[in-house]
Amino acid sequence: MTTLRRIAVFCGSAPGNDPALVDAAYDVGRGLAERGLGLVYGAGGHGLMGAVSQGALDAGGEVVGVIPRSMVEREWGRDDLTELHVVETMHERKALMAELADGFLCLPGGIGTLEEIVEVWSWRQLGFHADPVCFYDVGGFWQPLLGALQGLVDAGFVRQAVLDDAVVTADLDAALAGLADRAGAAYVDKLSGT
Repeated sequence: MTTLRRIAVFCGSAPGNDPALVDAAYDVGRGLAERGLGLVYGAGGHGLMGAVSQGALDAGGEVVGVIPRSMVEREWGRDDLTELHVVETMHERKALMAELADGFLCLPGGIGTLEEIVEVWSWRQLGFHADPVCFYDVGGFWQPLLGALQGLVDAGFVRQAVLDDAVVTADLDAALAGLADRAGAAYVDKLSGT
């Protein structure tokens, strides 16, 4: 198993309608810190983003935030983090988060959260990095999406190995073990099969 040092967490900037999701985000942040893992996230101060970062900070963990300047100007971020990187664009934000992390954990969220996890997952299967992904499936939140993705597999647009490579769990220890086990794995070339 590969040693993980920092985990990038993607999640909603809103709290959602279920208070259990906020609690789960806080517990993930606290759990990462208690296990000696750094948190890399989008530096937001509200919703699940605020909860995951607060959990890590409350447990004395390293919290690295990456946020575009325009979001700082709108006061969407927080500045009480271990390390804060202010970038110019969303593209820079995502690239730096990917550079700083050894794996990706996706908590519930909206379109932006979905876009972030799918992008790094696609980068992995294309060989741009070898860092694994996990859908943190609190209350079965990700099951409708995973069902739709299975439809893409069935239609021949996604390989089953790609879908199977994603860790899906609502248990932090299982998530981290799955990420560590998959770190560094490479896919065969999607066109040539080698």
